[in-house]
Amino acid sequence: MLIGSQVARFNTAPSPRGYSMEHAENALEFAEGYKYVVDPWQAEAVRAWLRTDDAGWISSTWGLSAPRQNGKNGALEVVELYLMVALNMKILHTSHLLSSARKAFKRLMHFFGTKINDPHAKFPELNALVKEIRKTNGQEAIELHAGGLIELGARTGGAGRGSSFDVLVVDEGQEYEEDEQEALEPTTSAAPSGDPITIYMGTPPKDLSERGEPFVRVRNAAVTGADKRSAWVEHSAAGDVDKMTEAELRVFTADRKNWSDANPALGGRIKLRTVETEHHKFSPRSFARERLNMWPTPSVAGKLAFAKWDERAIDDPDPDWPVAAYGVDMNPERTKVSIGVSTFADGEDIHLELAADAPFDERGTTALVEWLWERAKRRIPIVIDAYSPARDPLEALLKAKKMKVFILSGQEYTQACAGLHEAVEKHPAITHFGQEHLDHSAKNTTQDPIKNRPGSFKWNRASLDVDLAPTVAVTCAHFGAQKFARRPPKASEKKVRAAIVF
Repeated sequence: MLIGSQVARFNTAPSPRGYSMEHAENALEFAEGYKYVVDPWQAEAVRAWLRTDDAGWISSTWGLSAPRQNGKNGALEVVELYLMVALNMKILHTSHLLSSARKAFKRLMHFFGTKINDPHAKFPELNALVKEIRKTNGQEAIELHAGGLIELGARTGGAGRGSSFDVLVVDEGQEYEEDEQEALEPTTSAAPSGDPITIYMGTPPKDLSERGEPFVRVRNAAVTGADKRSAWVEHSAAGDVDKMTEAELRVFTADRKNWSDANPALGGRIKLRTVETEHHKFSPRSFARERLNMWPTPSVAGKLAFAKWDERAIDDPDPDWPVAAYGVDMNPERTKVSIGVSTFADGEDIHLELAADAPFDERGTTALVEWLWERAKRRIPIVIDAYSPARDPLEALLKAKKMKVFILSGQEYTQACAGLHEAVEKHPAITHFGQEHLDHSAKNTTQDPIKNRPGSFKWNRASLDVDLAPTVAVTCAHFGAQKFARRPPKASEKKVRAAIVF
């Protein structure tokens, strides 16, 4: 029997050291107490979203995309219920269609009842919390005595205008338009909680146009890594349909593993025979979009970073050049680790290489720490971007050995990107040893401008099939050589000690 995979293709939730999932577990337990038990994949979406640190919510953008009828709203209802009741937050839930907003409203009334002091309420204790249930067509709302609130409506109906909310829900995101975004997203700018959230739900838009473009931008920023505060969960088949021929697309859409990967509810609320029928009825491209949740190729963020990368390659690096620093990065899934190394070359140059670029399993963390210890000891800096997936498994263990570990802040990381770009493109001050993985990564790295900081940028990747980790690793190693390491004095500069005669 073909069963849907419970593991998302993309889960970009940040996991900085020391983060808490207490709210996520509380939300799932709270819902379960009211006989609402979600599927494992829905629970993972809740765990991706409801992460906190000392400053509040780790992510300000939450997203969930899966093919239709899989049950995306199951995760959303758990979260809305918890945010309203436990945290007294104010939510604006918007849909493209009024009928969709009304369906969401009716699902919430299942918990709270249909009116104040409802004798037929399924959960009297929740009904007792209700201050008002408003059923005006297009302006449905549930308000609680403690301050929790949810308003539901169609975006075309002017939902939420003139009010302030903690959370904006954009359901049916594939229909979200620019003018709606301009009108709605400022409703959370002055969030009562001071920590606003926008939740995006939906499927890929049929055409790339103004309708759905904001949703595509959010998704692109999440899966390419441009938005470091995005918790985007996506169930889709792994592939890029824009790069497939029609023959390749037919083979791709006929592969039942892709059906399973994209549809976590397959074998449950979605029957296999239903998907088989759709496969026969739909064109391959329509089936890829509607049932496999295949998106357009993410657009390149900014311009390619390195035009002169190949010009800096050398064939004969000196093995005696002293190591300056190591840089470490991992892919978002933590299944591969890239370690960059910088050495002090002749003159003022810095030489860069990939010291390692290999599969990784978290069970091998201890071995990775030992690998770094053997080479760096307590002398050579190890540099990691603060938002790198490598930070969480490595930082504490490296520091426990009292190694020289430097975690780059957001500002330092942008300085590191700018420094490497300058050294390659404008005032050549690096060399590298042509390595296939590093070359492919660097030549497909783009500059992603940082909003409200003219001239500043960070690295992004030109497409999803580009591994950015090698570039990030050598960027950190290069910055470590410049900022945290000491270049050994030249032989002629060494002072000769004379005997002390009394």
